[in-house]
Amino acid sequence: MRLAGPRVAQLIEDLAAHAAHAAHGAGARPATLRAASAARALAGARTCYDHLAGRLGVTITDALTARGLLRQDAGFALSDEGLSWFAVELGAPLPAAGRRPVARPCLDWTERRHHLAGSAGAVLCATALERGWVGRIGSGRALSVTRAGHEALERLLGLTGLEGGGPVSGPAEPQGLLSGRAGGG
Repeated sequence: MRLAGPRVAQLIEDLAAHAAHAAHGAGARPATLRAASAARALAGARTCYDHLAGRLGVTITDALTARGLLRQDAGFALSDEGLSWFAVELGAPLPAAGRRPVARPCLDWTERRHHLAGSAGAVLCATALERGWVGRIGSGRALSVTRAGHEALERLLGLTGLEGGGPVSGPAEPQGLLSGRAGGG
């Protein structure tokens, strides 16, 4: 089975988030430790289709906005500086304009705020995975920020503060979930 497109997928995810919130309330507790751990991991960092979501996705979106790379005053749009940032700073140019929007908001079901979707969100997620900045937790959608990811996000967007952490032996070993907020500048 295939969905008709990204807009249909977004509608289904928004409806599912609303239904879960209405059915269980905002303070519903997971039934088991395993469910609580999975929920915490998904809330911290995950993929949402082909882009970053959870606290990580929202925090990156906030940082892009604070730095003037992403405009949210009338929807989502990358500024000229944002387009340049993807190509030069991130080293991951965006694909040529097509039917898919470059940047669009996607409502995060755990944070209840928007994170970056569209081709820019997809490029950012693919780059983070390819460069080992985030690693998958198990085989699902949950992600963990690595030491290399922490360093890259601090250098590129001024983001600091990883939860959990502990000693890390390799540059791509999961270290914890991003909890810092966007730095100014």
